[in-house]
Amino acid sequence: MTTSDALRYTRISTHGSGTIPAAGFGTLIPDPLATKQATKAALEAGFRHLDCAERYRNEEAVGDAMREAFEEGTLQRRDLFVTTKLWNTNHRPERVKPAFDASRRRLQVDTIDCYIIHTPFAFRPGDEQDPRDERGWVIYDSGVTLAQTWQAMERLVDDGHCRSIGLSDITVEKLREIVAIARIRPAMVQVESHPYLPEWDLLDFCREHGIVLQAFAALGHAMEPSVLQDPVITAIAQRVHKTPAQVALAWAVQRGTAFLTTSTKPQRIRESFDISALPEDSMEEIRDRITTSVRFNAVVETGVPGFIPRAK
Repeated sequence: MTTSDALRYTRISTHGSGTIPAAGFGTLIPDPLATKQATKAALEAGFRHLDCAERYRNEEAVGDAMREAFEEGTLQRRDLFVTTKLWNTNHRPERVKPAFDASRRRLQVDTIDCYIIHTPFAFRPGDEQDPRDERGWVIYDSGVTLAQTWQAMERLVDDGHCRSIGLSDITVEKLREIVAIARIRPAMVQVESHPYLPEWDLLDFCREHGIVLQAFAALGHAMEPSVLQDPVITAIAQRVHKTPAQVALAWAVQRGTAFLTTSTKPQRIRESFDISALPEDSMEEIRDRITTSVRFNAVVETGVPGFIPRAK
């Protein structure tokens, strides 16, 4: 990991893409107009890593925001690291390249910096993103393995329009299986991670293999118990004159991970980018004194995204 004069400009080395900006802006925003406005605000704030997905149904809006920045001359394509994802219904090898090309068209870019398998679970192929049977159960696809999907992803890199590939919502055990058979190793894995779910074992494995761990829900996704109301986090925030959110994001970068944060509010977007290094004793406090352990998103068990509120 290399850190410049400010933590927010940190770039993390990977075997696959040179370096990846640690501060990432996630585009899981339901409304396309809000997506475009938030993406423009993120670029203006300084974010240079955009995380997208076919599943979000708003790649066109992200593409519009990028195109306008390019046309205005405020940014060039080489300034940005653009990630998007293959959805579960497109795991069959013959569906991978068409899905990738469709994302490129919607995003209005020639190359994707990292293309990620959204979850390790294959759903029934087709246009319906969330196929269900008459009982409401997800219809999975037993006709393809994750290894076969990965090999199709590798061919995207061979073709030249995809700079690197990765995985999301994956356990360390499943990641080991892919690394063992991969001709092209993952450059990045994207998983839920925050002070209540630090994923140290996964991070250690990623470091060993030159893979960037990118944390989504890095602030706990406003779920209960609240990461941002944890007394350890709030006490550190008071001492360093930063918000709890800035403390949690600084912790993410300083321990060697990238992060994703999402907001439609320009002030919150600027706040999330304006992070500063924490004292070493604060890093140790977060590691040693926070004992709460919570996974908020069960997608790693089912392939179905969603944050489930806990019963009080």
